[in-house]
Amino acid sequence: MKFPRNSKILRSQFDVAPFAAVFFALLIFLLLGALLPVPGLRMSLQPPSANDLPGVDKPTVAMAVDGQGRLYYENQIISESVLKTTLAAIARGTRQPLTLIIHADKAVRYEQLAHLALLARQPEIGITNLLLATLPSPLPAPAQP
Repeated sequence: MKFPRNSKILRSQFDVAPFAAVFFALLIFLLLGALLPVPGLRMSLQPPSANDLPGVDKPTVAMAVDGQGRLYYENQIISESVLKTTLAAIARGTRQPLTLIIHADKAVRYEQLAHLALLARQPEIGITNLLLATLPSPLPAPAQP
């Protein structure tokens, strides 16, 4: 049995308008996607190179503070009171003295850093060591003959 065929595939003129519409829609999606914010916190640590700064070999606890004064612990924004209770619980759970490492943005004022240091030194928390995180220094230039 023979079936009659009436379809004429690509026998008409090629129409560019649908392809242009899809192209411009894709272009708009790509441009809007580039404008979306990237998750995470952009921080600019201070000072840019510090070769002589000490490290620690004892347990540490790290936190961050940004230019607007927001406090971060374990990649979460937290309030000062929650930070205080968290640091106290961590300090009670360890036998060795803890060191608080602060990852501070360049725009953080000295008063904010001093306040965090005094907060960590409170008797109920008991963290006496404090270090500021810095960027590693760049590789040295090769020696010239």
